[in-house]
Amino acid sequence: MKTKSPPKKRSSRPATRGVKKLTAKLVRIGNSRGIRIPRSVIEQANLGDEVELIVHDHEVVLKSTRDPRAGWDEAFKKALAKMGPGALERERAEWADWQNMGNDFDEKEWTW
Repeated sequence: MKTKSPPKKRSSRPATRGVKKLTAKLVRIGNSRGIRIPRSVIEQANLGDEVELIVHDHEVVLKSTRDPRAGWDEAFKKALAKMGPGALERERAEWADWQNMGNDFDEKEWTW
């Protein structure tokens, strides 16, 4: 009698296709060990002076603690100030025409 082998367990690891891999050596730092992260990697990952360490299934993930949208509010206010008073209202009025413009998607009769 033939028995089926159990299905292969899928890894919960993210796909690494197209991801560049680097190898780093662990170096002694007192009683601990660490790695040196190349400058280009630090810039690509937007790492600051602090990182979040996540350990899961024999993997260590470094995650930036920086808010990727930090400073957006100030930059938006500065851009509006350059455009002069009433800029936001003018932009809203200009885009209102686009919002009310019909298209093939909206014109078809819908059946549910």
